[in-house]
Amino acid sequence: MTYRLSDWGSSFNAEITIKNTTTAAINGWKLTFSFPGNQTINNAWNARTTQSGKQVTATNESWTATIPAGGTVGFGLSGNSTAGTNGIPTQFSLNNTTCTRA
Repeated sequence: MTYRLSDWGSSFNAEITIKNTTTAAINGWKLTFSFPGNQTINNAWNARTTQSGKQVTATNESWTATIPAGGTVGFGLSGNSTAGTNGIPTQFSLNNTTCTRA
């Protein structure tokens, strides 16, 4: 998976791409991660998001539910940071399995 950050100090956008490296389609997904700073999500597209403190959970929309074998799905976030720093999360879990950030 990739996490591409556009940082403007007190605000940010993140574009996240999940790649299915298996030989079978993934039907329904949940990606979890923790922000390293005080980021809060204001808006998301192509995924539904919830946030509790630093912990973020993103789940598929109906049109992004299936990730074909070898395929990708992408979604985005926009938000703010009260501390003015917007680092990239270091650990991600897809459907309760640790995944690697490329």
